[in-house]
Amino acid sequence: MAIWVEIFSFLSTTVVIALAALVVAVISVRRRRRRGVGFFHPYTNDGGGGERVLWCAVRAVQDDYPDLDCIIYSGDDASPDSLHARAIERFGVHLLRPPMVVRLYKRRWVDEKSYPRFTMIGQSLGSIYLSWEALCKFTPQFFFDTSGYAFTYPLAWIFGCKVICYTHYPTISSDMVFRIRQQSPMYNNHALIAKSVWLSRCKLLYYILFSWLYGLVGSFAHLVMVNSSWTRSHIEKLWKIPSRIKMVYPPCETSMLQELPLERLAEIPTFVSVAQFRPEKAHSLQLEAFALAVSKLGPGMHKPKLQFVGSCRNMEDNERLQKLKIRTIELNMESNVEFYKDVKYRELVQLLGGAVAGLHSMIDEHFGISVVEYMAAGAIPIAHNSAGPRMDIILEEDGQRTGFLASSKEEFADAILEVLRMNESERLKIAAAARRRAQRFSEKRFYECFKSAVLPILSRPPPAST
Repeated sequence: MAIWVEIFSFLSTTVVIALAALVVAVISVRRRRRRGVGFFHPYTNDGGGGERVLWCAVRAVQDDYPDLDCIIYSGDDASPDSLHARAIERFGVHLLRPPMVVRLYKRRWVDEKSYPRFTMIGQSLGSIYLSWEALCKFTPQFFFDTSGYAFTYPLAWIFGCKVICYTHYPTISSDMVFRIRQQSPMYNNHALIAKSVWLSRCKLLYYILFSWLYGLVGSFAHLVMVNSSWTRSHIEKLWKIPSRIKMVYPPCETSMLQELPLERLAEIPTFVSVAQFRPEKAHSLQLEAFALAVSKLGPGMHKPKLQFVGSCRNMEDNERLQKLKIRTIELNMESNVEFYKDVKYRELVQLLGGAVAGLHSMIDEHFGISVVEYMAAGAIPIAHNSAGPRMDIILEEDGQRTGFLASSKEEFADAILEVLRMNESERLKIAAAARRRAQRFSEKRFYECFKSAVLPILSRPPPAST
């Protein structure tokens, strides 16, 4: 009995010492807090819409709050000048000055490859450790998460930061839980689990528990900006802080695209697909639908061309791209399909300017910046009938349809065929209406809504140090 008393006493003392050390560390860090905005964005080279939001957010803060330093927490080997140049070259965003950079060396803790099982909770808990590294190196007055790591918010709050976030999509949603209940196989629900009632129930329990935790940590945010109606509805249900949630559509730089002629002079009609080569983007569905549409073309019709345009984040994305190329050969479509990897913005504009339509097939795409880019460029969008494209983007403009929504390979193929069979007058009417619709999601509109949302937070006097 005595030995158990000693063990309990030792453990209690250890816990007390650890908590005391933690309190001392937090107090020390809070006293070093500096007036600045720390942007938590571990992957500053992902090339997607999230990175565009990051640079536009930095520019907006620099515009209205010149006394605030902008700090980028990045896991990449990047310098202030290299990030400044990247913002211009990749996204056309001209920062007023290079941001400060805090290099993070623990990024593997949020790498999905580190968690082949229980990926969501693994990355989420790993983000706490990564944010500890970030906040200990530089503690800002405002902690701004632009990558969706909600589990970092309580720690930033403990460190005395005002927590702001721009949420592109919820880490978990009721749609995901529903698919587990229905045992639907998908890229994030392995067929082995979907086929097993017992495994599906275990995963369902895991999802329900994670949903509760996600709702708890999200409630620590002082200001939440969401990018679409779909994201807002899910975040409001999960985080239960509707008064702190603001809708701010993502910045879609369409000024150059709006200047492109709506007429398409090329003899061969071209379809374009702009998306990172990630599994959820469902490129294979587009390829299969395109091949099906080509097989149904009537005699005398020109065979169209499909151009895949995107970036690769890692080796897995590169492997996915190679498999897509192999499948193209298997379908005997290599003369009709082209691939463009990591193109500069000006080349992207040229490709969009030559396309009659654009494809986008991700299920529950939270918003869909590339869909807006299609519309602005005069390319008729054909997108998945869910989330952002259905609820916010491909809606009628002045009573005129602005694009097509589809769910299956057959529906995508039918939409492709309908575009190919249109006469020029019909196509121009839809393209013109789509371009007008795209103006609702401009970069200018983002800056206006963003600045209005952050004004009550960033304009407050800094809290006293503890």
